Amino acid sequence: MKKLFLALTVLSLPGCASTRMASEATAPLDIRIIGINDFHGHLDPPRVATEALGPAGEKVRIPSGGVAYLASAIDSLKADAPHNVVVGAGDLIGASPLSSSLFLDEPSIMAMDMAGLEFNAVGNHEFDRGTEELQRMQSGGCAKFTQSEPCRIDKPFPGAKFRMLAANTKRPDGSTLFAPYALKTFGSGKTQVTVGFIGMTLEGTANLVSANRIRGIHFADEADTANALVPQLKAAGADVIVVLIHEGASNSGDINNPKCDGVSGTLLPILDRLDPAVDVVVSGHTHQSYVCDYSHINPARPILLTSAGSQGRLVTGIDLKVDPASGKVLSKTARNIVVQSEAFAGSRGAVPLVAGFPTFAPRADLAALVARYRDAAKADESRIVGALSGAATRDGGKSGESLLGNLIADAQLAATEGPDNGRAQIAFMNPGGLRADVLPGANGKVTFGSVFAAQPFGNTLVTKTMTGKQIRDLLEQQFNDPAWVRVLSPSSAFRFGFDLSRPIGQRVVFATLNGTPLDDAASYRVTVSDFLSNGGDAFSLFKEGTSPAVGPTDLEALIAWLSRGGVTALPALDRIENKTPQ
Repeated sequence: MKKLFLALTVLSLPGCASTRMASEATAPLDIRIIGINDFHGHLDPPRVATEALGPAGEKVRIPSGGVAYLASAIDSLKADAPHNVVVGAGDLIGASPLSSSLFLDEPSIMAMDMAGLEFNAVGNHEFDRGTEELQRMQSGGCAKFTQSEPCRIDKPFPGAKFRMLAANTKRPDGSTLFAPYALKTFGSGKTQVTVGFIGMTLEGTANLVSANRIRGIHFADEADTANALVPQLKAAGADVIVVLIHEGASNSGDINNPKCDGVSGTLLPILDRLDPAVDVVVSGHTHQSYVCDYSHINPARPILLTSAGSQGRLVTGIDLKVDPASGKVLSKTARNIVVQSEAFAGSRGAVPLVAGFPTFAPRADLAALVARYRDAAKADESRIVGALSGAATRDGGKSGESLLGNLIADAQLAATEGPDNGRAQIAFMNPGGLRADVLPGANGKVTFGSVFAAQPFGNTLVTKTMTGKQIRDLLEQQFNDPAWVRVLSPSSAFRFGFDLSRPIGQRVVFATLNGTPLDDAASYRVTVSDFLSNGGDAFSLFKEGTSPAVGPTDLEALIAWLSRGGVTALPALDRIENKTPQ
């Protein structure tokens, strides 16, 4: 692991010796914060390459991830840092592979404990199964709050030893779902330093979770929440303040980008409003990787900003040097470490191990946990549910239309066309709900594991009555935010076109059903997931639909569509037209 620690040293600031006290008793204290985020239950290596700059500045693709390897990387970061803490910035569970999700992400919670996690800010996906189930993740037990059975393998489920933090997740009485912050003290006597950790999810979480799963909960402004807590933390003795936030930035530069070149996004305005007492922000949500000295963007906010990407493929080592006498942070540096694990062959060819980056061995106890749950999931994962004529991919192309989105929209329409489920005429699928491509095997056979990976949320289908005008206005909502265009996939008889050069609110240029333009005054029956039905992904107009009828789950609808007999043909890509002038 020597190369790992040398890599961390490269970014350390010079001149630290000049700040040291003459007495050893008041010497600066070195603290290492080890950060992860957006693990999403990836117990096994995700077979996705991580791109980074090699020793000569060249781009390399590195095989990475797997919780047994991640735990070894965390152990290596702890090895030469006796004052350490492991933290998370949310979405450790939810939208997970089968070996975790099939078991309600219980193995991922246990794996995070075994890896040494101490504090985690809840993210939007932690709420996927509702607040009661999330509280069970913390406290343990086998109470049933979902359609799936809890405690199928480990009985009882022990719950998380690490603490979930949720400062801006508020109940109607103003209390928080979990503790808003935590304190940890390092050292002793005259060399004692206390670090305060504030944990939050993004204010927009309500747009990303089904409303019935967060009933009675609202999500407060991130900067206002953190700033109100800073005096409390200071009064409680915090010398250093770290914000763990499930909101993030984009980064067009390297995974280690201290000058912040190409760093942008919705997190930045939040940072600009934070109390200057905040020293470090560990972020997530965007699945981007960065280490950024934010003073290069805003000199008035010299915050060290980090994110470790997603799926356990990276881990961040954050080093603070703190003067115990004054509580002042003398230096702060960080580096993202690629969790290089095992070579694999993917759709883009072989991804071998890369020299110049540390390679981690899987930690035996984590490897055993993963194998136990992987074996338990095998029977369900390999079960054949139908056949498909080719790969149903999420690639949206110029129009945003995808094969997988169209396939699922057709399946959802078929599942709700009958009188018992709403007599639907149109179905829409949101791109954010497409979590993995459906890749058939030999003879086009499709497994339960493949469709489960594509739709892991267990959303219920809801059919509502909407007017033609409401549907047209709803389609406009796809394009109201230029930074967040999300094109809905429609079922087979529906067509629409858009032109992004037109003013906001006038970008949908046509919309037809069975070749006939929508009649603004006419009523139509529209099927969507309960997530969209409650205004998810900021499609608020779905909430205006009336006479709701509840159908099967999205997963049940897709399986029914694929299991009709024979080979299901892939849908045509002819439902959406991008008429924006080039």
